[in-house]
Amino acid sequence: VVKAVLLFPGQGAQFVGMGKDLADRFSTCRELFESIDDALGFSLTALMWNGPEQELTRTHNAQPAILAHSMAVLSLIRSALNTVAAAGHSLGEYSAYAAAGTLSPTEAARLVRRRGELMLESGESRPGTMTAVLGLTDDVISDLCRQATEGDSVAVPANLNAPGQTVLSGDPDAIARASALCKIAGAKRVLPLKVSGAFHSPLMATARSGLERELAKTDFREPAFPVIANATTDVVDTSARARTLLGEQLTSTVRWSDSMLRARAFAGRAFAGPDATFVEVGPGSVLTGLMKRIDRDTPRMSCGTADQVESMMEKVA
Repeated sequence: VVKAVLLFPGQGAQFVGMGKDLADRFSTCRELFESIDDALGFSLTALMWNGPEQELTRTHNAQPAILAHSMAVLSLIRSALNTVAAAGHSLGEYSAYAAAGTLSPTEAARLVRRRGELMLESGESRPGTMTAVLGLTDDVISDLCRQATEGDSVAVPANLNAPGQTVLSGDPDAIARASALCKIAGAKRVLPLKVSGAFHSPLMATARSGLERELAKTDFREPAFPVIANATTDVVDTSARARTLLGEQLTSTVRWSDSMLRARAFAGRAFAGPDATFVEVGPGSVLTGLMKRIDRDTPRMSCGTADQVESMMEKVA
């Protein structure tokens, strides 16, 4: 059995064809995908497997698609894991709570579908943008965002992903000012992102209030293991705190680097022995790549394809 901290990917991990190998090879995954299709009232799986890519990438489709893929993988490998904690990047935090039993996969899929719709609407009513910055420290980024913010036009750090890897979010003119300041400060790269809004910034305030209403209506159960919160890096072990922080998360910085260090310390105390393996569950390997930058010594692995699932199960058999 693998002593594990589970990691769940966020938006951007989607791709056309995602999860099809799992459905083809495992009836458990087929049934899970069908239950999510039924819960959403349309064939998400047809979009996941056949595209078009532009439609799959839209936030209200990408979010449930990534969650469904993650839940399908987890249904296969759960028995091989001794899970001490979980964390997910933005959208992935919902997958983490579903893994902990706080939400069922279908409840979580409905919730993130609605979250995506609210984020899309918020982005249309107050357009914003996001930019990735490589090569500057978190403190420098935070200072430059403060300098670039003028009146109601804001720039904030949206994702503190790993040392030297940050994403800014906010009003287009403020992000333009912040981007120019980052280049002057010596950033290696400043890359505008294709997004439908300024996620994890104050521009998502209307989406947050709508999401908090949805969260209030949703039945949250106590988590079977703690989830490390994006917004605060808290070790969350109650359903009430989970509900509150998922609402806050939409307008708050994703403090991913600090969350991973917190998870590492928590797992070390919980197992009081060998290192836990950080297992990325779902499409892609972005989070294992970030973990390598955050703490090179932490054991890590990605598990998102049918072949990776079978390889993992063979190792623990």
